[in-house]
Amino acid sequence: MRKQRVKNLAKFDRPQGLGLASASQSHGVQAAKEYAFLLLKFRLRSELELKARLKQKGFSQEIAQEAIDFLKDKEFIDDRIFARGWVSTRLKRPFGLRKIKQELVQKGVDKEIIEDSLACAKESYDENQIVSQLAQKRFSRIKGVDTIKAKARVYAYLIRRGFASDTVAAIVKKL
Repeated sequence: MRKQRVKNLAKFDRPQGLGLASASQSHGVQAAKEYAFLLLKFRLRSELELKARLKQKGFSQEIAQEAIDFLKDKEFIDDRIFARGWVSTRLKRPFGLRKIKQELVQKGVDKEIIEDSLACAKESYDENQIVSQLAQKRFSRIKGVDTIKAKARVYAYLIRRGFASDTVAAIVKKL
């Protein structure tokens, strides 16, 4: 259904009978929309992320904002949906909530939206179990290394993945 909506949007906002300056402005907006749809075809993006990519491509601030506003009006971009999707895909990898929160902040998602998305994810998320599984798997891979060094490596690995340090320390201590 999403692909169908993207195909149908190509018909919107064609300039008809406009002056030369207005037609080029409208053509720029149409090109920005097409580029934004190309980006959205690969994965959902936050509003700020999409705006930055449009600027990087060479579109002016006004054209980029007009394209973003159009996409928001037609509900092709929504930071709430983006955040929920990002959280669910990152938890499957698995990453810790701290790292996911940091990534969403970098992508320009509002803090309130981030907190709501993470709160929904926490309901079905057992960090202790995930950390334990990852720690055991990583520890079994490390062979021929002193136990203390192996635990330090597993600890560092889990911290880099964004898990809470107190949870990681407790699990690594048990290894």
